[in-house]
Amino acid sequence: MASGLPSVGGGRQLGDGNLNELLIGTMPDPQTATATATLTAAQVTGGMLVANPSTTAATYTFPTAALLDAALANLKVGSTFDLVIVNLGTSSGALTLTMGTGLTLSGSGTVAVTSSAQLRFRRTGTNDSASFTVYRIA
Repeated sequence: MASGLPSVGGGRQLGDGNLNELLIGTMPDPQTATATATLTAAQVTGGMLVANPSTTAATYTFPTAALLDAALANLKVGSTFDLVIVNLGTSSGALTLTMGTGLTLSGSGTVAVTSSAQLRFRRTGTNDSASFTVYRIA
């Protein structure tokens, strides 16, 4: 009987398995942005965005919900994905996050110099009306 989980060695056990075992995954290279920009769906869905607006404040406008929906085919209502933004800027290089059409931000839209923000995108619209709520969770 095949369960899809390994029977010996490697893998991660469900339930009462080795709780001290690290969960190790992989991540593609972080996406990047510098000056004020309209972000692409790839930059937003890549998991991490390293921003370096240098010494000038920047505004990052997120893509529309329709563009995110097209890039993430088959998302159901309630599906989520996370994005961490790391701001490497110096001096007055703060980031202002502006939501595209169909995105609603819940929480602060400012990422201070040399800090980060974790955002969780939750699909709230049906197939006929793409929309996401973007929660600032850290």
